[in-house]
Amino acid sequence: MSQEMKQIKIAKVVVNVGTGQVGDPVEKSVKLVEKLTDSKAVRTESGGAAKTFGKRAGLNLGVMTTLRGEEAREFLQKVMPAAGDEISAEAFDGEGNFSFGVSEYIDVPGIDYDSDIGMRGFEAAVKLERPGYRVKKRDHKPREIGKDHKISDDEAKDFVQDQLGVEVKE
Repeated sequence: MSQEMKQIKIAKVVVNVGTGQVGDPVEKSVKLVEKLTDSKAVRTESGGAAKTFGKRAGLNLGVMTTLRGEEAREFLQKVMPAAGDEISAEAFDGEGNFSFGVSEYIDVPGIDYDSDIGMRGFEAAVKLERPGYRVKKRDHKPREIGKDHKISDDEAKDFVQDQLGVEVKE
């Protein structure tokens, strides 16, 4: 049973496009995220005011969507070639998560240029988990995950190399 509980899986992939602008760029980003993921995109609001940049709280400045399960794995396999099939070791956060960016969506195989979208990039944040992580998230008696059960950087890098076929550059 201990081997079964040690298996790592992709919990979720969050695809994000931060525009920094209001209006048309956000709508173009919505089209991009929906085209890439085949799922509904959500507009993200600014959290606080940034007067030096002329931004106030509550403005729609970005777009995101969350993919789970098989959708997440398929999305990663689709976009990894656009990231050069390699990830920097600095992209890992020490708890089994990593992120990467793609500077232009047309680098993704099978995705053609769309003049309604223009040239845009996106970021993807990937969360890895093991069975038993629900203990940390549940409402009733949540507990910390033991240090032996947490995913280390090395385990996450091995998973990415073995399961996704992506090279980790040191």
